[in-house]
Amino acid sequence: MPEIKTRDVVKGTIKTLDRAAVAGERMKQAYVRTKDKAEHGVYAAESAPEEYAADRVSGGVETAAYEAAHQLDKRGRKAVKTTKDNVAAVREQMEQKRADQPKRAAQKQAEKQAGKRAGRKPADTVRSPSPVSQSPTPTSSADTVGSPLKTTYRGPSAINAADRGRKGIRQTAKSTGKATVKSAKGTVKTIQRFIKTAEQTARTTVKTTQVTVQAAQKSAQTAAKASYRAAQAAKAAARKSAEAAKATAKATVSAVKAIIAGTKALITALLAGGWIAVVIILIIVLLGCAVSLFGGGSSSNSYTPVSAEVEAYEPLIRQYAAQHGIPEYVELIKAVMMQESGGRGNDPMQASECGYNTRYPNSPNGITDPEYSIDVGIQNLAACLSAAEVENPIDMEHIKLALQGYNFGNGYISWAKSNYGGYSYANAVEFSTTQAERLGWSSYGDTQYVNHVLHYYPYGRAFTSGGNQAIVEVALTQLDNEGGEPYWSWYGFDSRVEWCACFVSWCADQCGYIDSGIIPKFSLVSDGVAWFSGNDQWQDRSYEPSAGDLIFFDWDSDGSPDHVGIVEKCENGIVYTVEGNSGDACKQHQYAVGSSSVYGYGMPAY
Repeated sequence: MPEIKTRDVVKGTIKTLDRAAVAGERMKQAYVRTKDKAEHGVYAAESAPEEYAADRVSGGVETAAYEAAHQLDKRGRKAVKTTKDNVAAVREQMEQKRADQPKRAAQKQAEKQAGKRAGRKPADTVRSPSPVSQSPTPTSSADTVGSPLKTTYRGPSAINAADRGRKGIRQTAKSTGKATVKSAKGTVKTIQRFIKTAEQTARTTVKTTQVTVQAAQKSAQTAAKASYRAAQAAKAAARKSAEAAKATAKATVSAVKAIIAGTKALITALLAGGWIAVVIILIIVLLGCAVSLFGGGSSSNSYTPVSAEVEAYEPLIRQYAAQHGIPEYVELIKAVMMQESGGRGNDPMQASECGYNTRYPNSPNGITDPEYSIDVGIQNLAACLSAAEVENPIDMEHIKLALQGYNFGNGYISWAKSNYGGYSYANAVEFSTTQAERLGWSSYGDTQYVNHVLHYYPYGRAFTSGGNQAIVEVALTQLDNEGGEPYWSWYGFDSRVEWCACFVSWCADQCGYIDSGIIPKFSLVSDGVAWFSGNDQWQDRSYEPSAGDLIFFDWDSDGSPDHVGIVEKCENGIVYTVEGNSGDACKQHQYAVGSSSVYGYGMPAY
């Protein structure tokens, strides 16, 4: 029976050895598969977005897996070596036992025989103890020499060693596998986070790129629109320049035609006066037309051709001018029509309110027949020329009286002649103010009517004084006015203020200079200085001014303007002025050119 047990132990040991070897081989294969999985499953996609993250963690995973497998292999090899050593010892003991078996059999037989002779049974104590009760601690092969019975206790030690090796291998494999799987999972999570971050970055980059592209597209569109507008503006400017050139050419032609017509009229009108008188007058007329055509003063003195609508009425104008006895005044009639309507509407001469209108209501635009309007208007102008005692088309002083009478009514002509001996801008303002007060109107007529009409009269401007004289005439009519109430209340103040600038502004407004932008409306002296300085219309105290210039004073010589007036004239180094709020009244004064009291001069572009 003990031989059977020993045989079973040997067989079990051999199986254990085989299993250990197989387990070691399987562990190696498991390591290889784990490594391959890690490499192919995690690191294979080199072009994938997670490549960078994989490179960062691959070294750590591979090192940990390799170390775990190395330790597992080392332990397995040690367990296999120990098992082989134990098997070799068992085989040696078995060979020794076989060799000693005849001797033991003979000895047992001898002991048995001796016992029989002695009459006793063999003692149980000589039998080898049960292998189960022996210590499980394995012994080396040297301890088994001479003690065959102890070999029965090597089997459990070998088995236990194999079991421990197998368990160690399993635990190591399990731990290594778990660690590898855990590391792989961590790597996968890291890669997933990296991929998510990369996707977010990509989306942000795409969005930013789209915004940039859209902004670039908008900028390109804006630039294209601006270029298109610039091109259109250039085309419009070129078109306007061409139109202006055409208008200038037409103006020149009209002026030449006017010269010819005026010359014919003069020859007809002055034929009785002799050729010398005709030649003298022609020279004057040509001089006036030259000034109109080629310049010679401010824009207010320039000639402006009448419109095409007015020119279209020339045949009718000539017809009724001859009918009413003023054939030589065709150009003056055209100038009046231009000022009244520009040749447009059913009442181009604005003759509805005149006493010669007997067919239509005597109210503004009451006449609805253009030809009848021309007939009535020319008849009225002829009466005015006669009342003003106009002698010829260049008798400008009397023509001015006649023109203002056409605007105010014939009553003005007799009033101006009886009170002032004729026309002046100042008495035109006075008459307008008086009539407005009498009728309860805010205004009466156009005090600038003469200058307005003469803009369109081709040779009349050469014989008229510049517009700078009008403001002087208005200012002179206000001498001795005290308190300044009409000036500061006109400006918009509810009570008295220092009114020198209000007075200058009021005079400018009476001449239409504020509406035309020639003089600004100002109540502070410093504002007037700033306006003229800003428009390059300023001179210092050393300047010799002209009539109509504005004079600014600095009483304290502290560099700040304190007072303003109007230059009446400048003669022999003396500047004559008209000033409001001088002792709270309108007064005349005079100063030497360059006086320290003078701050400077504003020069309106009359």
